[in-house]
Amino acid sequence: MNTLTYKILTKKIALLFIFSMVYIFNTNAQADSLYLLIEKGNTAYTESEFEIAINSYEQVIKSGYSATELYYNLGNAYYRSLNYKSAILNYERALLLSPDDENILTNLDFSRNHIQDRIEEIPQFFMIKWLDSFVNIFPAKTWSIMSISSFILFLILAILFLFSRTLAIRKPAFIFSILLLILSVTSFYGGLVQNRKLTSHNEAIVFSASVTVKSAPANSGTDLFIIHEGLKIKILDSTEGWKEIRLSDGKIGWLPDETIVEI
Repeated sequence: MNTLTYKILTKKIALLFIFSMVYIFNTNAQADSLYLLIEKGNTAYTESEFEIAINSYEQVIKSGYSATELYYNLGNAYYRSLNYKSAILNYERALLLSPDDENILTNLDFSRNHIQDRIEEIPQFFMIKWLDSFVNIFPAKTWSIMSISSFILFLILAILFLFSRTLAIRKPAFIFSILLLILSVTSFYGGLVQNRKLTSHNEAIVFSASVTVKSAPANSGTDLFIIHEGLKIKILDSTEGWKEIRLSDGKIGWLPDETIVEI
């Protein structure tokens, strides 16, 4: 290696080191900043300064960070501020990350008691309801870890079954490898469903005090029915400035984009 090449390489390594240190420093600085904001929000909440708590938590979320506890605390702050539609929105977002959390479900029910619309859901087929409850036992991350871990163990036992000549090893290795494969596939399905819920954004909360649902995506469409803030709806389709939605009782119609906030 000649002297010039050595100097160029040395400079590249030095620059890489500097860039790495700057990245680490900025990452740590951002983490410290977010931690301070969360602490500020927690302190403000305990002192009943709910607007300060809300502003602190919202800043953390805008930075790109999300967590069950963060959305839950924000929902609580909005609830104590009597802003029930925003409380419902954030409890629903927390529920996406922890779908079987009893505290979130309880507070969500409390918030729904304060909204105007009471819509009876169409009863689900019991198998679909059972499957949905089963998937909601764990969040997407937990299902994914279970799927990967059980598949790795399946491979180990499958190899042990294929290359072992002892029946006392082959028989249990075969049985447990099949069970682990079933667990891996089941966990993969659970993770897939939960991840789809996180990324699809096909549910929303009505944020307008009241909105008239139309028969078509235009102001000239026929008025179908009126819904009010805090109601959860499912998004079926979208076009310029409009969303086609469905209520839990099966009613379908169109409403303007700006009247809802996606979960």
